[in-house]
Amino acid sequence: MPEVDALFEIENQRGAPIAPAELRQLQQRSDARGLLRLSGHMLAIGVTGGLYTVARQRGATLALLAPCAIALGFTLVTMFATMHEAVHRTAFKSRALNDSVAWFAGLLSFYNSTFYRPYHGWHHRFTQLPGQDPELEDAKPTSVLDYFVQLSGGPWWLGKLRTHFRLAAGKTSSYGFLNEVTAPRVVRSVRAQLGVYAAAFGASLWLGEPYFVIYWLVPVAVAQPLLRAVLLAEHMGCSETPDMLSNTRTTHTLWPVRYLMWEMPYHADHHRYPALPFFSLARAHERLAPQLTHVARHGYSSLHLAFLKDLWRRLPEEAS
Repeated sequence: MPEVDALFEIENQRGAPIAPAELRQLQQRSDARGLLRLSGHMLAIGVTGGLYTVARQRGATLALLAPCAIALGFTLVTMFATMHEAVHRTAFKSRALNDSVAWFAGLLSFYNSTFYRPYHGWHHRFTQLPGQDPELEDAKPTSVLDYFVQLSGGPWWLGKLRTHFRLAAGKTSSYGFLNEVTAPRVVRSVRAQLGVYAAAFGASLWLGEPYFVIYWLVPVAVAQPLLRAVLLAEHMGCSETPDMLSNTRTTHTLWPVRYLMWEMPYHADHHRYPALPFFSLARAHERLAPQLTHVARHGYSSLHLAFLKDLWRRLPEEAS
């Protein structure tokens, strides 16, 4: 699979629900719109970080401090969506800007963009196909307990730590989507990322304040369940077939969530047209919505309640 444009080529291999002329218009990328969205996201990090700092300095109770930490954390964990968009090289027109922002956003959200690009390329090429889609290696919840365990973020942290340190040690052979060209790049990138974390942690120790823990680790940890909930909605309960109109879900949600997630809730639309920039997905959804099998029109809360009801109904079956 070609590494450079794999995430753009997929849509050209299949039928076209959107007319070619309109599609060409929707595919136009923009440095200005990407930088505006990135600036807004960084402003959200700054504002929530400021509120969190003020709450800490004034000795706020846990009841006030926790929401501030979660708000800051959500702006940090949703940098995953920034990385995702830039990995597709649709966040900006400039390739260099896409790649630089992808790495920085991955740093803030504890992802590695250099590894994520080939991994995600296979996910798009083999979406929901068992044994081929690498995302299916992280199994979807099969019980109520499993649902809450996965939503906690615990398995995600363990998986991320294991993967980062395996890659930093040069152990890349178990990742079929890496080759002799991409594997060395990934190893160097992960080592650099872990080096930045080590430097930040060391600076905190030198300053005598646990800034690394207080302003990054804790917020990312407490907000991780929110990101898990958003990402779980993308494919859980969808068909395990190559049909992009039925193997992925679009979820209607509030504007702040769409903004910080860089319009990723339009996920079925994104899978059908992975080369569309984030700001074109809403228009694409207007064309695609009637053809999509899974559209959660009542938001994430309603969708996750349906997930839980389904898992709860399975309990008598599993007990018998």
